[in-house]
Amino acid sequence: MPVFPEEPEIHKSLPGPGVPFPRESDAQALPTPAVGSSTTTAPSAAAAAPSAATTAPSVVAPVPVPGPRSAPPRPAPARADRPGPPRTARIPKPGPRRPAPAAPQPAVQLVAATTAQALDRADEAVDQLLDAGRKPGDILVLTVGEAHPWQQHELSFGEERYWAQLAEGGDVFYADAALTRPARREVVVLVVNGGTAGRAAEAYTKALGHTAALLVVCGDAGPAAAAAAAAGPTSGRLPA
Repeated sequence: MPVFPEEPEIHKSLPGPGVPFPRESDAQALPTPAVGSSTTTAPSAAAAAPSAATTAPSVVAPVPVPGPRSAPPRPAPARADRPGPPRTARIPKPGPRRPAPAAPQPAVQLVAATTAQALDRADEAVDQLLDAGRKPGDILVLTVGEAHPWQQHELSFGEERYWAQLAEGGDVFYADAALTRPARREVVVLVVNGGTAGRAAEAYTKALGHTAALLVVCGDAGPAAAAAAAAGPTSGRLPA
């Protein structure tokens, strides 16, 4: 009788303890790995080992799930493009007000004369002013007493024509010291040919308001005129 070699005993993998067999055919069937499954059975040599009772599944490392990509940092907008409240210009704080420079005071010149001589001295002063280069329209002659002969002559043509010469400003104008119309010229010649001392002093004050550069006083116009002539500027005065 022939002797056959003994076939190796095949141990079937059994389910773990506590897992019942639903059917007998399930207990006899060998576990077959599913297609595409990451779990594989141990090789037959390991199954034939006497100490192996079950097939240990291989441990698969978890695949990291990709998360949202971190966006690159956005460049900060230019300073001028940043929204914000509009800038307002700085308003300088008001400082202490500086006093306005005082207007230059006109020079005052006295021409010694009596009441009877005042008209003649005034005519001489006008001639000197014209010879020094002054224009006729720069000169205004004011009389404290009787009207100047040239004023009386011009008034003979009517007051309208007389006052028109003042507005035109082309010639020497003669008027009363109590002149109320606006008139301002470079040189004023005040003729103290009469009237009281108070009227002469008042005429002197008004004459200062009509002149811009020089006031020539022919006669005595009071202490105020004498003091101004002594302390005032000498530029523009007539030669003595």
